[in-house]
Amino acid sequence: MFDWERIWRGNGIQYAVLAVVGFALYGRPPKVGASPQNVVAYYDGHRTRILIATVILGFAILGLLWFGAALSSLLRDSGMGGWAAAATASSAVLSAVVLLLVTLRAALAYSIASSGSNEITSALSDLSSASLVIEAFPAAMFVMASAFGLWRAGIISKGFFSASVVAVVLVLLGGTTWARTGFWAPDGAYTEVLWPTLMAVWIGVISGFLMRRPATTPGAAAVPAA
Repeated sequence: MFDWERIWRGNGIQYAVLAVVGFALYGRPPKVGASPQNVVAYYDGHRTRILIATVILGFAILGLLWFGAALSSLLRDSGMGGWAAAATASSAVLSAVVLLLVTLRAALAYSIASSGSNEITSALSDLSSASLVIEAFPAAMFVMASAFGLWRAGIISKGFFSASVVAVVLVLLGGTTWARTGFWAPDGAYTEVLWPTLMAVWIGVISGFLMRRPATTPGAAAVPAA
């Protein structure tokens, strides 16, 4: 017997684990504005590792979409239709931006870096860093919609809601990291490590919490195995 609803809610844990592993495999790409030769050397020299990370992050995106759908279903069943719609929209946009970033890096490693077009390679690498900054906006909306909806529905405590509001602010700050260099740059530690890790941990924690709740959709909790 499969408890499908519980499995769907648990996909947030899948996303959190795979996202951390996938981005860790990337390592630290060249800084924005690095010489085209250094950018080409990175993507061409780490081709296999980047493509493995691409597959892992592809599964992470699937986990995020399933978790977003399960969370939206729970919110609708709890009478929080507006927050459910916000969670659906933000998870879809967030997944699209992550997909763009993954696609850019995969294409660079697969063929563009070795094509001899060094300036194009450098420009697309910078674009991937910029997309990571933009990713903060739908990520913050997803955390916000989830936290407010679950709190209004009485599913999470006030303390966890307050912690989630702090997480929203910290993730949203990732969209302001446009310094030329350093910690607050698109290729700095805040954008490449801190806020994405915070978001992944938050999704993993809320996913684990929701897995323990009983199914709310009739028939979802008891589907016979084939």
